[in-house]
Amino acid sequence: MLRTATVYTQAGDSESAARELATQIAAQLEAAPDLIILFASPKYDQRSLLRTLHAESNPKLLVGSSSAGEFTSQASGEGLACALAIRSDDLEFAAGLARNLGEDRSAAARELVKSFRGLGTHAYPYRSALVMTDALAGHADDLVEQLTLVTSGRYQFFGGGAGDDAQFRRTDVFYGTESFSDAAVALEILSKKPVGIGVGHGWEPATPSLRVTEARGTTLVSLNGSPAADIFEDHALATGQQFDRADPLPFFLHNIIGIETPHGHRLRVPLAVLEDGSVACAAEIPEGANVMLMRTTAASAVDAATRATQSALDALQGHEPKAALFFDCVATRLRMGSAFGLELQSLSNLLGPSASYVGCNTHGQIARAEGQFGGFHNCTAVVCILPA
Repeated sequence: MLRTATVYTQAGDSESAARELATQIAAQLEAAPDLIILFASPKYDQRSLLRTLHAESNPKLLVGSSSAGEFTSQASGEGLACALAIRSDDLEFAAGLARNLGEDRSAAARELVKSFRGLGTHAYPYRSALVMTDALAGHADDLVEQLTLVTSGRYQFFGGGAGDDAQFRRTDVFYGTESFSDAAVALEILSKKPVGIGVGHGWEPATPSLRVTEARGTTLVSLNGSPAADIFEDHALATGQQFDRADPLPFFLHNIIGIETPHGHRLRVPLAVLEDGSVACAAEIPEGANVMLMRTTAASAVDAATRATQSALDALQGHEPKAALFFDCVATRLRMGSAFGLELQSLSNLLGPSASYVGCNTHGQIARAEGQFGGFHNCTAVVCILPA
């Protein structure tokens, strides 16, 4: 039997917020939870929040991350803390932490799965893991690849990059009563029923293919041999849009980069124009890749979230949904404004009255599942649904 509690608080101080969450969890579960997944605004003293919540709720596992906008079936906004608490006789959980992501992703992946039990047993045919990473440490794409290799492709992954309300200064993942930067946390979910994961974005190409002639990690230096900023400026002129090199984010939120892959476009959000005309991005862009500038609408984003949710429901293979975790990019929320609520409403409508959800806006999204577009993304909706 799976019992869940989806809770949130707007309390201003960390200890009060933790106690409010714990009170709600106790009222809904009536016993200590096996697991709490927590997403919290960076306004909170995270260590105080974690330690108080752990002391008040006594979960077996507590994981999560800082966030850039929080939401549940009951509320959404900025400056919240929200959580999914679970008690289950059917699911098994384990968690791992890896630090120093910037040094060695292969070692980090091995460290994350040290505690996983599914690699040594056939009792649970469905193996999934929630992965939250410090996206500011970079190399999130490589981390997902390394996790796939270490687990021999036997796990599906979902999650995202921890957020800090789009300040891009410091993001943290949560493990037990501590928070860590330059780190990742992975929550293993073993199930005898399918766990559904769905992925979708509503972006389409707006330019012909462009060659990445120079890139340095998250810095896009040149496209087709020209400074990257020049390409964006030319596109703005051709499409009648305003592009201000000193304040380019309003343009960038509507004109992102799509990396061409055999399975579609993997999205990257540009953030700033540097002095030499290169463009700082939210995640790495590989040198030599073919890319396009992409466009979307609010309606397309809602359609993408709808498709992602329906894909996750279909993956349940007829089992009823019980609880969902939902992630979308902070850039999506900033671009859509109040219309972002339409994405959440679409999720709620498809889940129906018997299931609830918790999630957050992230600095990048993680998804790797059979039949889905996998890897580390920006501006992409990711849904994981646990079966009843």
